[in-house]
Amino acid sequence: MEDLARNRVNLNKVIARWPDMLKVAGSLVTNQVRAYDLLRMFGRDGRPTPLGSAFAEYGRIAKTEHLLRVVDPVDDTYRRQMNRQLTVQESRHKLARDVCHGKRGTIHQAYRDGMEDHLGALGLVLNAIVLWTARYLDAAVVQLRAEGHEVREEDIARLSPLKHRNLNLNLLGRYSFTASVPAAGALRPLRDPDAPELDEDEDNLPT
Repeated sequence: MEDLARNRVNLNKVIARWPDMLKVAGSLVTNQVRAYDLLRMFGRDGRPTPLGSAFAEYGRIAKTEHLLRVVDPVDDTYRRQMNRQLTVQESRHKLARDVCHGKRGTIHQAYRDGMEDHLGALGLVLNAIVLWTARYLDAAVVQLRAEGHEVREEDIARLSPLKHRNLNLNLLGRYSFTASVPAAGALRPLRDPDAPELDEDEDNLPT
């Protein structure tokens, strides 16, 4: 722990600037301050302002608590929670890489507006995939329970709509779509797990 505990939190800096820190926090909550103005409050000419130093010291309190919980030799609950969060985040990144420009994960626009358009479209597709998958996961759970299978809540908590092996993500080329209005709440029939295996070309069809 000695290598991690080389510094001490200077609480005097936090106490001296606490009223100003509360004002900044309130301005953030009410959207009364811009990020650019906030950065100017925290530093000038590459050096932290007294307010910036106070926030840095306050952040060290949370960092200290985080490190102590990570290295706790008795209770590994926090480490397990971190691992689950990292797994979810990496699943999201993998889905984005697979979707973004045909699995290449690159943005070729050299100007900001083009990048924003590309990222906006990517976010829209990701949200659509997550929503689509979440609805079918919920339908599968409902059907399993209706058929008398035991579905535990702790197992449901481990399901993720970011898994996408069941989706065809060969996104190169052009696509045409025919608009249709399905019946309210209507979903495709769920795949029967006892049915014969589909061939390779059909294996990526949605469940």
